[in-house]
Amino acid sequence: MTTQKIVIAGGPGTGKTSVVNLLEKQGHLVLHEVIRTMTLEAKEKGDLEASASNPIDAVDDPLAFNIKILEQRIAQYNEALNSDEKLVFLDRGVPDVIAYMDFFGQDYDELFINACKQCKYDTVFICPPWEGIYVSDNERFETFEEANAIHHCLVNAYERFDFNLIEVPLLSIPKRVDFILNYLNAETT
Repeated sequence: MTTQKIVIAGGPGTGKTSVVNLLEKQGHLVLHEVIRTMTLEAKEKGDLEASASNPIDAVDDPLAFNIKILEQRIAQYNEALNSDEKLVFLDRGVPDVIAYMDFFGQDYDELFINACKQCKYDTVFICPPWEGIYVSDNERFETFEEANAIHHCLVNAYERFDFNLIEVPLLSIPKRVDFILNYLNAETT
């Protein structure tokens, strides 16, 4: 059996995490977003200003922080690759790292580019910006306009590495999950 590695991508406030959480609640294997955990750990250690506008922007060494994110996303990819599950959902993929670095105007080298080339996902769903549900919280620092700009960076990053993006329609969370599962079922039949 071949495991399908499925990314659920999207900028902040798109409902992505709610979709991922419902997929997990329904019994699917989900590998969760690494940045929220890293942000909370950095705040607890005092490595991150509590009032920072964005954790990647506020760490002492943004490149080292992004390398750590990249390493964790590669580890998740390998975990999915070696899974016995039919479907593995990943809350963000390796190209997300480049997308956010592009958004912040940060330089990156072949390490990041090669990782994007090597980590090939079977399907990538993207949740578009949705102003009607957008809310800021303790881990979401971006404005809605910045969320839109991040969305464009995400699209560019995934398309740069030849991923076909499937846009998740602006529907209720259960209907968005149904859309994803129906799409995947249609692909395998």
